[in-house]
Amino acid sequence: MERHEISRVAHRDHPIAAPLSDGSVRELLERLLRGRSEGRLLDLGCGEAPWLVRALAAHPALRAVGVDTDPDALRAALRSAQQLGVERRIGLHHRDVREFTTVDPFDAVLCVGAAHAFGGLGPALAAIGPLLAPGGAVLLGEAYWEGEPTPSAGELFGEGVRDLAGTVAAVREAGWLPVAGHTSSRAELDAYEWAWTGSLTDWALDRPPGPDREQALRAAAEHREQWLGGYRDGFGFVTLVLRRSS
Repeated sequence: MERHEISRVAHRDHPIAAPLSDGSVRELLERLLRGRSEGRLLDLGCGEAPWLVRALAAHPALRAVGVDTDPDALRAALRSAQQLGVERRIGLHHRDVREFTTVDPFDAVLCVGAAHAFGGLGPALAAIGPLLAPGGAVLLGEAYWEGEPTPSAGELFGEGVRDLAGTVAAVREAGWLPVAGHTSSRAELDAYEWAWTGSLTDWALDRPPGPDREQALRAAAEHREQWLGGYRDGFGFVTLVLRRSS
């Protein structure tokens, strides 16, 4: 199984690929789209586009575009849009997010858990700037550390993860200001991890013996061990609504 296939299976029971409850997702979208619900929404690294289809279903005048490198995820996104009857208002692009350009800027842009695809928080915000219309807003989701991470956790996530204050400072240094935010609760963080490991395990146990079954079980076990034995007590996730500071 490819990495993106494992991820897709792992998110079967938690379609938002971030530690956020349905209520938090709804509230963040409403805040992001305040005064922009008749405009255009872009999701960079959209996956199966759960943010977009939910936004389109709630706002009949909204149009949306999603960009991702996983063609299977984009096909799933189209199916979800069709099920909700919003497929005519969404465009899906199989493309590296770093290569996406537009001549018609967007009123709001999402980049939730996808800044790594640009090389980090600063490069992500720099790339988003030209895609955003004047007065627009960005929904940015980023991991952060509460306290000093363990050596194994630090190695797992790399050097780009800051503490919460450092994350907000990096946003400000890049020329943006938070106008709203949500720090995921322990319940949201745990629900996400249990769903990730549990969905993958459940899928594997329904498969006949073979390489895919063993790989899925191994991936779930390794992830569970890294979470419970490494980063659970220090890992956090913040989702910010940003606007340009000038």
